Amino acid sequence: MLTALLAVASAPCAAADNAGATLRIGSKRFTESTILAEILAQTARPYANVEAVPGIGNTAIVYAALRTGSIDCYPEYTGTIELEILHRPQAASTSAELNQALATEGLAVAVPLGFENRYALGVRGAASEAQAINLTSDLASHPALRGGLDPEFLGRVDGWSGLAARYGLRNPVTGLEHGLAFEALAGGQVDFVDVYSTDAKIERYGIRVLADDKHYFPRYDAVILYRSDLPARFPAAWAALGTLAGRIDERRMIGLNARVEQGEAAERVAHDFLTQAPATATSKPSFLERLFAPDLGRLTRQHLELVLSAVLAATVVGVPLGALAARKRGLAVFVLPAVGLLQTIPALALLAALIPVVGTIGEWPTRIALFLFALLPIVRNTAAGLEQVPQDLRETATSLGARAPARIWFVELPLALPVILAGIRTATVISVGTATIGAFVGAGGYGERITIGLALNDGDMLLAGALPAAALALAFELVFTGFERLLRVPGPIRV
Repeated sequence: MLTALLAVASAPCAAADNAGATLRIGSKRFTESTILAEILAQTARPYANVEAVPGIGNTAIVYAALRTGSIDCYPEYTGTIELEILHRPQAASTSAELNQALATEGLAVAVPLGFENRYALGVRGAASEAQAINLTSDLASHPALRGGLDPEFLGRVDGWSGLAARYGLRNPVTGLEHGLAFEALAGGQVDFVDVYSTDAKIERYGIRVLADDKHYFPRYDAVILYRSDLPARFPAAWAALGTLAGRIDERRMIGLNARVEQGEAAERVAHDFLTQAPATATSKPSFLERLFAPDLGRLTRQHLELVLSAVLAATVVGVPLGALAARKRGLAVFVLPAVGLLQTIPALALLAALIPVVGTIGEWPTRIALFLFALLPIVRNTAAGLEQVPQDLRETATSLGARAPARIWFVELPLALPVILAGIRTATVISVGTATIGAFVGAGGYGERITIGLALNDGDMLLAGALPAAALALAFELVFTGFERLLRVPGPIRV
């Protein structure tokens, strides 16, 4: 029932290399992964119908998308595959060993791209010189130094907990989005951060990368992690992807990252790399150019589809639930706390949990999550509105021969409608804001700009996503307020 209520028709993609099929290439939510995915997509596009799905989320989410078939491949790193995905206790496995372990999931790894993007810790250059901090083990002598670490790094198998145990580190750490951590380091709010060796911000912020002198981290060679049936389904595209092997060295990758972080589009940077076109100086787009960029219409449509489909489904389910709760006190004791409990679940955690349940990433987990979050105000206001209908009006309707269904439909619901509409209004406005979280699992919408802004520490891009969402929420607020004024009736019922 829920699936039917939430369904939104989508046009099928045109066939290309494989009739009726689309090669979907995903990426994680950081600059380098987005660039590499775009390079893969542009390489394969002459030979197949290709869809790039950028910024899906962290390792767990994008890997779940691959396993469920929502994407066909994405750029990954051997150390991450070994420790975070396969949970192997040892490092430095060969490609054959990795493929043997991945085969049980119908996955494989191939096409080493030519560079390693290893993890490390970094401190401000001035602090490194003043306190003689050059090795990771040196941090053990400075336990008061504060770390600002990416949340994924804090939770990874090959992340902070294991690193701290290996080096005996007792430093206080806090979770910071990777792009924001560099600003915090530059501002002196934290003393060290986790870095990627190909991160262009290292040079820009004057960061001293600490040597991993106890060899905690494995190798993180960039490769393509893919579904094992991909070569058979898209043979020409797969052959083209194979030509990328060894073509990107570390210095080249740093340069590509720097161009995107300076405001160039990943599509342009990938195109220049593949065509070996020289980098040309480009001015950073103004805020208005980013706000009204060509993708605004697409993002608005995606955001509206997510919100309206979820709120419609919540209204169809929530109004009857609220009516039952108003009529049956015993049921109200169960229904209202149950829908209230749904509000306590962190949105991102719920999205991640729904991916394996529905077997896909993107719109469906987001719609279901929005549906669940929208239930509370609709159910609660429906119950409250019906409870406020005067008892004498109910008795009058009954004395005139109206049975319970007719009385509810023709008397009670019309009187309670302003209160019910206020609940739908609240659910809609909340959903507009919450829907931005859907971009972390590839659902699109205005949150897509917000995730890019977070990844690049780009305030203009963040605002270019946040302001349209705020404007849409305000528009819904004004529309519903107008409806409520039209429907408001005199009497004890109040919004």
